[in-house]
Amino acid sequence: MKHYRIEKDSLGEVQVPADALYGAHTQRAIENFPISGIRFPRTFIQALGLIKAAAAEVNEELCLLDTKRAQAIQQAAIEVAEGKLDDSFPIDIFQTGSGTSTNMNANEVIANRAAIILHDEKTNIHPHNHVNMSQSSNDVIPSAIHVSAYILIQETLIPSFKHLETTFKKREHELHHIIKTGRTHLMDAMPVRLSQELSSWAHQVSLSIERIELCLPRLAKLAMGGTAVGTGINAPSEFGKRMADKLTQSTHLPFTETENHFAAQAIMDTAVELSGLLKVSASSLIKTANDFRLMNSGPTAGLGEISLPVLQPGSSIMPGKVNPVMCEAMMMVCSQVIGNDAVITTANQLGNFELNVMLPVIAYNLLQSILLLGNISRLFADKVVAGFTVNQQHISRIVEQNPVLITTLSPVIGYDKVVEIATRAHKEGRSFKDVAAEISNLPQDELDRLLDPTRMTDGGIM
Repeated sequence: MKHYRIEKDSLGEVQVPADALYGAHTQRAIENFPISGIRFPRTFIQALGLIKAAAAEVNEELCLLDTKRAQAIQQAAIEVAEGKLDDSFPIDIFQTGSGTSTNMNANEVIANRAAIILHDEKTNIHPHNHVNMSQSSNDVIPSAIHVSAYILIQETLIPSFKHLETTFKKREHELHHIIKTGRTHLMDAMPVRLSQELSSWAHQVSLSIERIELCLPRLAKLAMGGTAVGTGINAPSEFGKRMADKLTQSTHLPFTETENHFAAQAIMDTAVELSGLLKVSASSLIKTANDFRLMNSGPTAGLGEISLPVLQPGSSIMPGKVNPVMCEAMMMVCSQVIGNDAVITTANQLGNFELNVMLPVIAYNLLQSILLLGNISRLFADKVVAGFTVNQQHISRIVEQNPVLITTLSPVIGYDKVVEIATRAHKEGRSFKDVAAEISNLPQDELDRLLDPTRMTDGGIM
């Protein structure tokens, strides 16, 4: 049998597991919201701990909280930030829309842990009066969303994107000599260098980094100091600025106080903006993964231009089959990110007046998108881009047989003559080069120069 202790709140008595660091409010939330089993991500709990530690320090500096309590709260909050108390945060993300249950979860855990650290029965540490001093769930949770997203972008997403871009550029340099058939509408088109395709994928990633970094100054603006409705009731006027400064010190990220606390709590536009940018990256990466799948397709009946690294057996029934599993994982991750964006966009619309009431689901989906894109980008770089090999003989043969090459003859002999060459070559089943030699009356060396695929990749008039 489980052992319980009895705690009281404004609604009456609550049975709380005897060894739990949380209290009555958290226990009620556990019982009220047994919905998904999905908890807040680690980075969000980290941000929550950092905010509570900073608040204790600021309240001490403002002579609102005595040093003994402040230091104990700070130590307990840092333990939360470091992940040492994650088991004490069991509440489902589908809960009260302000995230009050999770804010109180943190307040209760930190208060009880601080009391243990303090080991002084005469000095009470209260979750509301001390840990939540000068704060409200309504400014803490929006701030935690911004702080956690910024941390995850800096620690995971941007480094992974940069690694993917660098890997593309490395292969671009290595494979500059490879000429392949270009494709538009999935049909044969003019030749391109494989390095030119790689440069396209690298540039897409570079633009993703650029877009996200342009959003960071808005993500750095925090709601702390607005308390209940944005007026800052029950908080000193300088609390928000001091909080931003403390969080900058602890994270080395450039946090600032929002210019408008009412907007910072009523609407999560920056989260929607960031999610939209992640969606752009996701749609771009789906295209990249699909390109690799198509080039790798076969090996007998597909394009077969490259061979991806063999990562695992591909079929439970067809021996020897190998599938482009990492490309498929990339596509699934990116589809999830696009779906998350729809949730975040919808959630942002459903605030009322002075508060958005869909904060937990915004937090979960935004942080999941950042983490997933960061993880898959690094894996894709290491397990796909870095290791694919080129089937050069096959690629060269396809290029040489491509009748689209005679496009370069148009400026010399005219479009109509080129159409005649293509039509006759196809009708007679002959080489387009042989037919071009007959119809164009060009010297063989000039014809060879005009039909050289390598020169075609440089653009311009041949």
